Amino acid sequence: MTDRSDTPDFTPYAGPAGGWGSLRSVAEILPREGNVVAVSRELLRQNKTDGFACVSCAWSKPANAHPAEFCENGAKATAWELTSRRADGDFFTGHSVSELLGWRDYDLEQQGRLTEPLRYHAATDRYLPIAWETAFAEIGAELQTFDPKSVVFYASGRASLETSYMYALFARLYGNNNLPDSSNMCHETTSVALKKRIGVPVGTTRLEDFDHCDAIFFFGQNVGSNSPRLLHPLRSAAKRGCMIVTFNPLIERGLERFTNPQDPVEMLTGGETRISSQYHQVRAGGDIAVLMGLCKYAIEADDRTGGILDHAFIAEHCHGFDAFAAAARATTWDAIEAASGLDADAIRAAGEVYVTAKAVIGVYGMGLTQHVHGIENVEMMVNLLLLRGNIGREGAGVCPVRGHSNVQGQRSVGITEKPELAPLDKLKEQYGFEPPRTKGLNTVEACEGVLDGSVRAFVGLGGNFLRAIPDTGRMEPAWAKLRLTVHVATKLNRGHLVPGEVSYILPCLGRTERDVQATGRQSVSVEDSTSCIHGSVGERGPASEHLLSEAAIVAAIAQATLPPNPKVPWAAWVGDYGKVRDAIAETYPDFFHDFNDRMFTPGGFYKGNKARDRHFETASGKAEFSVPAMLDAAGFDDAPGRFRLITLRSNDQFNTTVYGYHDRFRGVKGTRDVLFVGPVDMAEAGLAEGDIVSLTSDHKDGVARRLDGLRVHAYALPKGCIGAYYPEANVLMPVGHHAEQSFVPAAKTVPVRIERAA
Repeated sequence: MTDRSDTPDFTPYAGPAGGWGSLRSVAEILPREGNVVAVSRELLRQNKTDGFACVSCAWSKPANAHPAEFCENGAKATAWELTSRRADGDFFTGHSVSELLGWRDYDLEQQGRLTEPLRYHAATDRYLPIAWETAFAEIGAELQTFDPKSVVFYASGRASLETSYMYALFARLYGNNNLPDSSNMCHETTSVALKKRIGVPVGTTRLEDFDHCDAIFFFGQNVGSNSPRLLHPLRSAAKRGCMIVTFNPLIERGLERFTNPQDPVEMLTGGETRISSQYHQVRAGGDIAVLMGLCKYAIEADDRTGGILDHAFIAEHCHGFDAFAAAARATTWDAIEAASGLDADAIRAAGEVYVTAKAVIGVYGMGLTQHVHGIENVEMMVNLLLLRGNIGREGAGVCPVRGHSNVQGQRSVGITEKPELAPLDKLKEQYGFEPPRTKGLNTVEACEGVLDGSVRAFVGLGGNFLRAIPDTGRMEPAWAKLRLTVHVATKLNRGHLVPGEVSYILPCLGRTERDVQATGRQSVSVEDSTSCIHGSVGERGPASEHLLSEAAIVAAIAQATLPPNPKVPWAAWVGDYGKVRDAIAETYPDFFHDFNDRMFTPGGFYKGNKARDRHFETASGKAEFSVPAMLDAAGFDDAPGRFRLITLRSNDQFNTTVYGYHDRFRGVKGTRDVLFVGPVDMAEAGLAEGDIVSLTSDHKDGVARRLDGLRVHAYALPKGCIGAYYPEANVLMPVGHHAEQSFVPAAKTVPVRIERAA
């Protein structure tokens, strides 16, 4: 069933991103999932204007789509959803929860699509089928017994705008703002830092900016595995002479070179495009120092010759420049080198690219956000762009690359634990209730609540929360003490196998499937990383006749839980999603006016972005420079024997979903039990290729955390930095090890030690 092996293969991959390697990878997964013909047909509809939005990443969808507008991992995600495998009632009758808890993530999800609603029975330790009506009535009755503050409503980034709006309203009608979502685990740092510094919580670039930029500065994002469709605009930019300067601890193939699978000449001749013109392996946590070095170079060049900084833009649109410039001048190159792990001349060479480019885009991912001082990382990116007016200009701007396909959109329609970010007065007017005004729980706070017992119930709209969060060795035993757990899902995952006292799995339609309601076939919508809204229509028949849509499930639980409210037409919304979109437009008229008329606009309709128009809604009314109090984002000091662990995604996974055991770009096949160690660190630690070791947490909180059975593999990494796969390595990361202010788990710099196997 799996391609996991007792004798893993570690053969370096010499090919580019894309190319024949990508096609072979897709060709391998289709027969494994079955339904080859159906999946192949659906791939031609993927990310098209009249098709469906990919369920994996949130990268932008062009108005003029390629014939095949999908990437390798997008194809895997579609095959994964349209699999011919079924996890039906007979499967659950035949396997106890305790047995399944010992299975690997891949094997659990390979059982296929869930087919009917399930309720956990402790006496038999099994999930058994239950009627929908009974499940909803029981869940509603349970929810009515809790203090609303003790219930968490989690949302995965895959849920549509329509369902997300209904879900957020349900939580607030219930009485709380406990609405953590997957953004809390990745880009909440972006939302906090950008909101504070430029007045909007999202990036300012649009897809067309990549056609006009002169340079792209790329930080901490593995484009080849996590958002491969971004390789197309990067390739086009590189071909026309745009300089792409990359800072990343690991050499990632997608940022080195790319062969376009849709270019017959490149495919037949073995041609490829060099992506990065400079590639610098910054130490994990060293990005503040790098960005300070780039800013220092620009400021001091302007001091010498003038004409480097955009002083007119700074004078009119910025606040705090003088203090930041003084701090940059005062920061020594020795300090920058020590914190970044890079030679000053390398940073100066990158700085020369920046000061000579007219329009620059700053692209980044979780390599900036998932650190204790991740806020300062993002703020420094803003500082760099502001120096030369690279926000609010064609071909320029800040570009955070989001993960899940609608994680940004969920925030746009109310999924937030922060009451100040939701239009509570408008909701009060629309629906005739008093919304809760108290801050809700984010992901870290929800975990803390489970640990201390103050959280009693968890409702999950998709996702694999218990596997994605940190400190899993502590969280799983605490999770089992919850009174109620409810999971809306398409496939079985580990989070379902740690049931509360009362637990349900509610199977839903996937985005690729037909959703037919009272008024006929329905469509949904999502928001991409560039703030564009896209319609999506599923066409395949449902995996089971018993499946309900996410919207129908949310509405049914709400109706079973809440007192009747004539202003909240749950049944009408389920019957016609267009009415949900009308409600969204009423709540958010600036962004979603004429929603139904615009949702199938080619390339999506743009929500708008005030910072892009150089209107900065900050405390000062201007874009804010900031002065970091540190150069190292890790949040802990180096010490003998202490390493900085970077948790990594494989080329064969998306977030917690593992598609297989072949991390092609890193040359690892047949296993995920790997510890990537640099050759210098291997020699100093007395380690050899293939040694079996353990990692232990070096976080000073008195809790023992351990991950055993890792095979040492030599890999080019900065000194003091090691890598292991997520989510397996989450067991080493304390709940309290998170970004300050944003509470994002600091998964890119985890303090650990290496121990030899006994």
